[in-house]
Amino acid sequence: MIRILSVAEARQSVLRRDLLETTDMPEERLERLRQATGRDIRTAEEGVAAIIADVRAHGDQALRHYSQALDGAELGDLEVPPERVQAAYERLDPALRQALHHSAERIRAFHEEQARREGGWTVGQGEDRLGQLVRPLERVGIYAPGGQALYPSSVLMAAVPARVAGVREVILVSPPSGPEGVADVILAAAHVAGVSRVFQVGGAQAIAALAYGTETIPRVDKILGPGGLFVVLAMKQVFGVVGIAGLPGPTETLLIADESANPELVAADLLAQAEHDVLASALLLTPSRPLAEAVAAQVAQQLETLPRRAIVEGSLQRGSAIVLTRDLEEAFELANEYAPEHLCLLLAEPWKWLDRVEHAGGVFVGETACEALGDYIVGPSHIMPTGRTARFSSPLNVRDFQKIISVFGVSAETLRRLGPDAIRLAEAEGLQAHAEAIRRRLKP
Repeated sequence: MIRILSVAEARQSVLRRDLLETTDMPEERLERLRQATGRDIRTAEEGVAAIIADVRAHGDQALRHYSQALDGAELGDLEVPPERVQAAYERLDPALRQALHHSAERIRAFHEEQARREGGWTVGQGEDRLGQLVRPLERVGIYAPGGQALYPSSVLMAAVPARVAGVREVILVSPPSGPEGVADVILAAAHVAGVSRVFQVGGAQAIAALAYGTETIPRVDKILGPGGLFVVLAMKQVFGVVGIAGLPGPTETLLIADESANPELVAADLLAQAEHDVLASALLLTPSRPLAEAVAAQVAQQLETLPRRAIVEGSLQRGSAIVLTRDLEEAFELANEYAPEHLCLLLAEPWKWLDRVEHAGGVFVGETACEALGDYIVGPSHIMPTGRTARFSSPLNVRDFQKIISVFGVSAETLRRLGPDAIRLAEAEGLQAHAEAIRRRLKP
């Protein structure tokens, strides 16, 4: 069921990435977009652009139209009233409610530790001081998928760090999951995480509403959260109008294991990742052929009992594999090239290899630190960079909800010392008014 590949074969297949720009859509979905927008839509990007333009121009009216036309949801009030959120929280199974609180407590504790270590600063004395002010964003928007894909854990992983950072208002948007609207478990997670307001709208139109604001939904400063193709394309198109924490792509896990690893646990970790989506990638790099063969057998055996078997099989056939490497050194070289969202070290001495990691969203060290545990309750946010963006970006953290303001303090003595060179630089750039603004301050 899962392929065992050489490094050369893997480089030509599972270790390659499909770019976001490759967004071909079935003709029937394009036709739905044409009917919904009244435009001759040829690509997904064009459809998303039309939805964003309509929401920007027509506000709530466009939200209701596209929610009905694309999601089949007849919306009355867009905002979920606080008493509905409270009722959903109280209806939830007590054990699940306690699990939400336990997860939120650990997420909050981890991010409070970061917040304690990172604050504003200045250096110097008197008027000669330089530094930075750290200020929270005023309002952020979180997208939570609806339908069959319900991720209350992602609500916690996004909203709790935002609150720790000091964000004043956290807005949640999520499409209705049925006649009752947004699912109880999403509303309960919002309640536990301290979300300010909840709106029952999804898709590209929800992202447009957060970016530009409507009569009902307030404009935010930054948007984050997982979503489908339309949501990701909408985030891409509104970037610059609003901050985007990252463009979420298909999830990915890369395991590095040696002969000491338990094949049953390695297979379980691969399957846990593969059940997310047929586009998910679950990879094992190992120099041990006996381990590779034992894991492949375990994958086939454990797959038989999984309720999401069709999804898992799709992932295993498309972007997942076991790759035989020359040694562990080569495995880490390939892992750094791939820059996975999740990197799991199932090794005899995993901490010894930690310094070899250059690019990853998160590193899970040892067999007990399984990635599935990190998805829910360990503490660090599970919202991590995908699609090789771990080369230049970081997991969601307190800093994502703060901005830095530079502080400039200059005494008269320092002005006299720095001014002449600043004038020379301004004149070299042809900016005479800049030079004069400094020169006039140097007059006796």
